Amino acid sequence: MMLNFFDQFMSPTLLSIPLITLALLLPWVMYPNPSTRWINNRFITLQGWAINRTTYQLFSPLSQGGHKWATLLISLMIFLISLNLLGLLPYTFTPTTQLSLNMAFAVPLWLATVIIGLRNQPTIALGHLLPEGTPVPLIPVLIIIETISLFIRPLALGVRLTANLTAGHLLIQLIATAVFVLMPLMPTVAILTASVLFLLTLLEVAVAMIQAYVFVLLLSLYLQENV
Repeated sequence: MMLNFFDQFMSPTLLSIPLITLALLLPWVMYPNPSTRWINNRFITLQGWAINRTTYQLFSPLSQGGHKWATLLISLMIFLISLNLLGLLPYTFTPTTQLSLNMAFAVPLWLATVIIGLRNQPTIALGHLLPEGTPVPLIPVLIIIETISLFIRPLALGVRLTANLTAGHLLIQLIATAVFVLMPLMPTVAILTASVLFLLTLLEVAVAMIQAYVFVLLLSLYLQENV
């Protein structure tokens, strides 16, 4: 039974072709391309307004040099939101429940922020490893602790996204299984459980969007330290 619950996180295949590739490419064809017309439809207008507000909120604390990352990080956030929301549909696969995929997003972007900091302002970047006013006997220990915390950042990014989505999917499947089992035995309890399932699904929609935003927000904070 436990194996069946975790089967939903296995990458499906069709004719020995992994369908994770299709799941990763699908969001790119769902969003309309911006047009050069002065008047657009409501969906494109709403999309542009949401992107502008999110970009302003994320990058207003950054210096001018960090604004070059706006297109990349906002595109990544929209991509993650699309993958997370599409994974909530029945009979679908969520690529962002795979730790390997999330680490493939987290490690290169985190490493790029670190390299930018070491290249542009090496003294300040290395100064983050040692807080000001540290007693001399604690200097080696604090440098080791701060270095470990620096290298844990990409792991925390990937694990946070994976764990939240995996826990939500497992909880939805457990409650849905309980509804099907209880329906012929105790219909009233089954209806109440289905109501909980509906509320949990709404919560998972919010979690899918929030986790993508938090992923990009933390990357922007790491970038802020290095620019």
